[in-house]
Amino acid sequence: MTPRTGNPTTQRPSLLNALLRWPLRRWIAVLFGAVATFLLVAIPTDLIDTPLFSREVPPTGWSVPALIISSALSGLVLGTYIAQDRIDESPRTRSGIAGAIVTFFAVGCPVCNKIVLLALGTSGAMQYFEPIQPVLAVLAIGLLSWAFYRRATYEDRCPVPAKSV
Repeated sequence: MTPRTGNPTTQRPSLLNALLRWPLRRWIAVLFGAVATFLLVAIPTDLIDTPLFSREVPPTGWSVPALIISSALSGLVLGTYIAQDRIDESPRTRSGIAGAIVTFFAVGCPVCNKIVLLALGTSGAMQYFEPIQPVLAVLAIGLLSWAFYRRATYEDRCPVPAKSV
């Protein structure tokens, strides 16, 4: 098998190479985004116990790890929207937003979610929605992973020169 050769400017960089080129402000945004996502999902789904919200059904063992992974990926997706030293022309994806929304449904209480209750009722939420929540968690992680990979590795595909003053 021959090694891949060609013009290095036309080859897509590896994910690791793309991350190594990120400036500090991107990593700060990643940290902020991950923490914010975790809190914005964990508090209303009562994965963090507060007097503001309660759960009728206790969280499953996979809820917190799924939320941690989704939060980290959400932060990384947010980091791709912080421009480097040039105009950011990375591909726009909706997978990141979809992944964050699906995470909320995946880790939330099946009978506490008003949308699920309106659609299925209490018994339907427990019988039909609760069993698919792990699938939703995997779907959310997949969507966020795809959005992150796509944006991080394609951001230098069509570089736009910085505007001269």
